[in-house]
Amino acid sequence: MSEVVGELARAQDALGRPTLRLLDGKWAVFRVAALRSSFSRERRSVQADQLHVQVDTYLSELQREGMDVPPNMNGRALCNAWVNDQWLFRDNASDGSLVYSLTSSALEALDLVQNLSRDRVLVSESRLTTILDTVRRWALEASPDAEARIERLNAQIRELEVERDRLVAGGEVTAASDDRMLDGYTNLIDLIGQLPSDFKRVEESVLGMHRKILRDFRDEDRPVVEVLDEYLEKHDELVKATPEGRAFDGAFVLLRDDALLLELRENVQVLLAHPAAAALDARDVIEIRGAVAVIRQGTRDVLAQRRRLTATLKEHIVNHDVLQERELDRVIRGIGRELAKWMETAGPRAAVPVELLPPTMKVGHLRERLWDPASDAPPPPLEEVEDDTVEPPTVEELRMQGGPSLDELRTALIDTFTNGDIDTVGQLFNELPTELRRPVEILGLLHVVSRVDALKDDTDAEVFEAIRPNGERRNFLAPMISLTRAEAAALAGLTVEGDVDE
Repeated sequence: MSEVVGELARAQDALGRPTLRLLDGKWAVFRVAALRSSFSRERRSVQADQLHVQVDTYLSELQREGMDVPPNMNGRALCNAWVNDQWLFRDNASDGSLVYSLTSSALEALDLVQNLSRDRVLVSESRLTTILDTVRRWALEASPDAEARIERLNAQIRELEVERDRLVAGGEVTAASDDRMLDGYTNLIDLIGQLPSDFKRVEESVLGMHRKILRDFRDEDRPVVEVLDEYLEKHDELVKATPEGRAFDGAFVLLRDDALLLELRENVQVLLAHPAAAALDARDVIEIRGAVAVIRQGTRDVLAQRRRLTATLKEHIVNHDVLQERELDRVIRGIGRELAKWMETAGPRAAVPVELLPPTMKVGHLRERLWDPASDAPPPPLEEVEDDTVEPPTVEELRMQGGPSLDELRTALIDTFTNGDIDTVGQLFNELPTELRRPVEILGLLHVVSRVDALKDDTDAEVFEAIRPNGERRNFLAPMISLTRAEAAALAGLTVEGDVDE
């Protein structure tokens, strides 16, 4: 007998999951477009009312273009349907407002669409080398033979010593080619793209435990003490209860290593400093540069979900009143005894009138505030004064008192460091026009360069010669910063938050 029956069952299970259901059906294209337009790596959650309005706007725009949209559905109805289909998750934010976020299934589906929209990397030397290195490393760890492991380690040590001696002797250092680096960039982007859905899956696993404990508390099928004992026994291994949790628990040891994350950040800077990085899109550069931020944010989300679970248990323990429950139990038993006595004499259709709510008490009271003639008197007439108001300031005067000119500063940074005329940001600032040399513009420059991680803690300081709107000159010390061409290109693809509109 063939294996087609088992394969059919596995295919049905896979196609029935929310990940593939999102990509199936007549309105799959609309769902993908709406979710990708509403959420991003930087925008992980959206206010509920705001998402409803956005989806309504998408429907109107597509209808004006003559495209088919789900009939008789508005933004609120579609969002509710997506929540029921496990593509959106609705929860309360820290400020108490209602927000939507993507589930792990939706993230996996959108990542699949993103990967299919890119040119897929075919088999190459770097990809095969990565596979061989990975297999070699895991084979070394999996081998139970001590002599075989020692022989493998000695072979690696000999290879490294030969390479070290060659470099010490003045051997040539061959940098990777552009094609090899582009292949590596694509593999790295693919791995980084899988992180949000992995973290989200762990977060949903912890959320499922949270809901189970709440359900046990509310159902009262099990004693509260038993539920708490179970939690205390599994507290240290709470995340290990699922495969996703066990994977995260092992990775969390690495995520808590600040030195390792710093090394990751430095390695990313080295990768993007290669000339081949100039061929990447600004969006790909941002995704590679934000690898550390994705890891930190995913870790914070999982730990926040764990803290919510602990807070729920703490609140229940604090508010759980054993004496009150015993008193309620005595009242219920008393009602049962009286009911048994009444049933001894009551007929089959006898009824007892019971008021659901107690009657309202009517208590007479005096007015707390008596009538005061002074409260009914009209206000005194306004004094007539001469019209000697000061002329209001002009728009330009108000503009000079406002925040930094982020658009102009970003344009100056891109033009200067793309052409390579100036070495540091301080030199650029000292040559800007007078209206762009206010003290607040220094903060604007630091804000713009921080978007591409060009701001370092261990750099020297340089003098920024600022000119206030009244003409007064002041000198300020700020970090010495220099942008590479790749960072200037990445800066051109960013939209700086806080831009001031004229």
